[in-house]
Amino acid sequence: MTQDQGTTSARPTATATTEPADPPSGRRLHGLRVRVRAFRMTVRARPHWNLAWRCGIGFLGTVVLILGIIAIPYPGPGWLIVFTGLGILSTEFEWAGRVLRFARRHYDRWVAWVKRRNRVVQLLLVLATGAVVLATLWLLDALWIAARTVGLDHWTWLRSPIMA
Repeated sequence: MTQDQGTTSARPTATATTEPADPPSGRRLHGLRVRVRAFRMTVRARPHWNLAWRCGIGFLGTVVLILGIIAIPYPGPGWLIVFTGLGILSTEFEWAGRVLRFARRHYDRWVAWVKRRNRVVQLLLVLATGAVVLATLWLLDALWIAARTVGLDHWTWLRSPIMA
């Protein structure tokens, strides 16, 4: 007689109706969300705390949004920073949610439009962006600072007219 004959296994068998367990990270994220919602409800219940919270979120979101707007023409995540700032603001202000949806829709339309253009138009857009970047670096005196750093003090044409 083999082990399997006549004996029952002590191990439970999986059935088709058993759902897989949530991964630990999903449970932690859910727990974090529950705690944040409970904290926010506590803050909302107290008018002074709620005003302070909204002012803080408004200040943080505005700072992130302004940094993103400044970063748009530069290589890197300018639009991502803008959308993050609007996302922060939209947690407390309905108007910011509407602006975020509007901006995302038009950003997606712009990207799709650029992708449909031929390479010459795309290259012209890249050159125009580069010109904006160089102009702002010149106006902020970054080109003059870089020139002085490498010993090109005699290139005075790199000095910004507004920073001089």
